[in-house]
Amino acid sequence: MNLEALEGRLLFAIPKKGRLHERCLELLSGADIQFRRHNRLDVCLVKNHPMALVFLPASDIPSFVGKGNVDLGITGHDVILEAQMENHIEEVLRLDFGRCALQVQVPEHGPYQTVEELTGKRIVTSFEVLAGAFFGKLDEQSGRSKADDKTKIEYVGGSVEAACALGLADGIVDLVESGDTMRAAGLHAIATLLNSEAVLIKSRKPAKPDLLPLITLLTSRIAGVVAASKYLVCQYNIERAHLQAAKVITPGRRAPTVSPLEDNGWCAVSVMVEKKTIALTMDELGKLGAADIMIFNIDNCRV
Repeated sequence: MNLEALEGRLLFAIPKKGRLHERCLELLSGADIQFRRHNRLDVCLVKNHPMALVFLPASDIPSFVGKGNVDLGITGHDVILEAQMENHIEEVLRLDFGRCALQVQVPEHGPYQTVEELTGKRIVTSFEVLAGAFFGKLDEQSGRSKADDKTKIEYVGGSVEAACALGLADGIVDLVESGDTMRAAGLHAIATLLNSEAVLIKSRKPAKPDLLPLITLLTSRIAGVVAASKYLVCQYNIERAHLQAAKVITPGRRAPTVSPLEDNGWCAVSVMVEKKTIALTMDELGKLGAADIMIFNIDNCRV
């Protein structure tokens, strides 16, 4: 693909592989961003918008967006901080997937069980910047001013959890999602540096101001897909005497929609409810006397 094909198009960076890739593809589909990616090509044109998708390593996306090489991107909040690009990009939207925690981990039965005990020791990580800043503060607090006394941070690109067992490290700093890999390696977490998730980002100094309306449109669509994944529609009938109590249980994003029924003593309520609370919400409505409680999935929405 030549550069002329990209002229005037919005460039949207997507992780090319890893834990965020598949969820990003689902997000693009939900936002009706239509494309066909040919094998081995990391740039493809979008069919129904003047834009192109650029598939990059997630760790490179903050720099490409912050420097204005691409206009939008999806990556992890942790990656932005590790790349030290937080002053150059704006986190437009948190995407509610790719949740993880960057944690200090040590062998469960090892000699060091606090971060204070780890200062001055060997730490292996893929997050040199964040780990260095974290242990740098601890070194300062413990009076370790000489280079030989400070915590040694060593970079490895993968399989960080094996470092302690191989004798390369006394502790590691690594991302934890479910914790299965950590436990399988005989490790446990003793501190959390930060919690992270996937975010939609744009440059604080956009290189193509004329594309801002398209950025706004795409952001709205993606926000709708994220909301649809988090919420359900709950509909029920309730006696008017209990309506205010029902609104406390189901306040909705802004307010419930209330419609009168032919029975003057009753009304119908339609409201968005978070998926994670839906079972408890139905229980509480049932206790209040609500009837005909029904739940519907949301395919897409605008919020």
